[in-house]
Amino acid sequence: MSVGQILIMLVVGLIAGFIARALVPGPDPMSIPKTVLLGVVGSLIGGFIGYVLFGKDSGEGAFQPSSLFGSIIGAIIALLVYRATIGKNDRSAVGH
Repeated sequence: MSVGQILIMLVVGLIAGFIARALVPGPDPMSIPKTVLLGVVGSLIGGFIGYVLFGKDSGEGAFQPSSLFGSIIGAIIALLVYRATIGKNDRSAVGH
């Protein structure tokens, strides 16, 4: 993977992460690096979903970078999972 590809992946991750956070209501106190990570993870999830649904890039494996649209959908899924996981930890800490 070249430096240019990594930079593009980070920029797409940043955009997808910000859009996902804007589309899903509720507070998300995340730093910019966490938002980029959310978008990059979303891109992997979106690429995997695209592979499962459409069978594209089957010769290259299941985890493929996806389009910005797929990245946003994946980032929304990742954000909801993140919230569910953090929410459970917060509730269990309050009860004890």
